[in-house]
Parts: sequence; structure tokens; C-alpha cells
Amino acid sequence: MTRPNIWRNAIPTLAAAALLAGCSDPEPTPAEKAAAASVPGAPPGGAADLAVKNAPASKVEEKTGLVEFAYSYPREAAAIPELAAWLDGDRATKRDALIAAAQRDKAAAEKGGFPYRAHSHLQKWQRVTDTRRFLSLSAEIDTYAGGAHGMQGFGTLIWDRNRRKLLQPLDLFASGEAFDAAIRDSFCAGIKRAKTAKGIVADEPPDSPFAQCPPASAQTVWLGSSDGRYLDRVTVAIAPYEIGPYAEGSYKINVPMSGELVRAVKDEYARDFLPLN
Repeated sequence: MTRPNIWRNAIPTLAAAALLAGCSDPEPTPAEKAAAASVPGAPPGGAADLAVKNAPASKVEEKTGLVEFAYSYPREAAAIPELAAWLDGDRATKRDALIAAAQRDKAAAEKGGFPYRAHSHLQKWQRVTDTRRFLSLSAEIDTYAGGAHGMQGFGTLIWDRNRRKLLQPLDLFASGEAFDAAIRDSFCAGIKRAKTAKGIVADEPPDSPFAQCPPASAQTVWLGSSDGRYLDRVTVAIAPYEIGPYAEGSYKINVPMSGELVRAVKDEYARDFLPLN
């Protein structure tokens, strides 16, 4: 499919990844830097930083009377060809779906004699963390399909450099059930604190769809790192309507990387996690 000429690709938007703290490797030679830049998906730090510096971030934008579409991802992702290809494919899929739905709804509006409101899909991937093994990305997604209001959603992915494979955060754990059991108390307590911070203190009636704390595994999980070496941070993003009415908006709940949670990690990933206790 031919893309409109108003699309803009490869717009640099982020600074290069920083060198890992405490790295004691000697400064690479110019030849080593050039070699590192040619290695797809090379880990961060040392010579491999050059590969990230040379990879422009990717951003496309389109706005017409029919749709508004935007999709971007950072240079750290653009430096990994397989990951960039997946993101480009996801972008094309999202745009095609938006166009198809918009054309259908516009035709229905014209037939029914009521105004059509342009549909939109705005998605921005950002780096959560970039360790020697994992690149963790988060996405915030705003959509509108002609209704009373738009919707907010979230995305997540992890690139495993060792296996050269795209993963979801929960793929690193023994099971969704094991993840939920390890995180439930801190996650549910975090929701209560977040609601209180918004001034929401009334208890929901037992028959309310929002009365129960939902499983964290059913939400969007982001894994991060405080030192660029180990995964030691967890955030659970919750979209509107999941734990409250639309007016409450979305939530981002930070929970500790407890020893219990790390014990729920699959053996092959255990060395990449660092518990807080």
C-alpha cells in the first residue's frame, strides 16, 4: 500500500543510551566502534552505544478529514532490525484497521444523515529500560472512534537479546497465576492508595463490577531497571473502566520487586532479576 507523502520517518527524538554505571572496560578503538555499530541488537554500553546513536527514532504522522494517525518508537528499538520490522508491521496493521473502520463509519454517517467525526489512533512507544539482555518498551495509546469520548490503552514488550526474540513481560514468569499470587497484596494495596490520592474513598457495593481487585496479569505490565543491569522495577498500567468508571481515568501502580515475585520467575531469567529483599 502506498503511504501518503505526509508521513515522516526516521525523526531523531531521544538521546543516546547512557553507558552502564561502573563499567570498567577500556575505551574501544575506532575499528571496534565501527564493528559494534554493524551488529544488530548489540547490547548497550561501551562500543555498542554507537549503534544506538546512529539509529534514528521512527515516527509517522497522518491527519486528514477521515483519520488522525501517529505511531512512533525510540532509537533503541530502531537499532534492532528484527524489532524495528515488527514495530513497522504493527504500525501498518493499526493504520489499516483505523482506515477500514473510519471508512465504514463515514459511509454509515452519510447514509444516516448525521455528521462524521474523524477517527484516531495515536501510539507512542518509549524505552522503559535497556539492560545488557533486555530492551523493555512501554506504549501509551489514545484512540477515538466517533463516540462520546476517546479511550486510553497501553502496550508493552521486551526484546531478549540473548534469544533474539520478542517477549511479553509475563513470558518471563512461570505463569500468570504465579505472577498474580506473588504480586496481589502489594498491587491491590497500591490501587487503594492511588484511588485515595484521587479523592476516591467510597467503597464499591459487593455487586459492583469494580468491587474486586483485578488480577494484575490481566493488565499491562512494565518491567524496568534502576541500575541498567537487573530488572528490579514493576509497574502495572490500568486502563479506564478496569477498576472504576471512565471519569476516574487510568492508573499506573508501582509495586516492589519482592523476593516472592522473583521466585515466580522462570529459571532461565532468574539471574536477570534483582529482588528488593
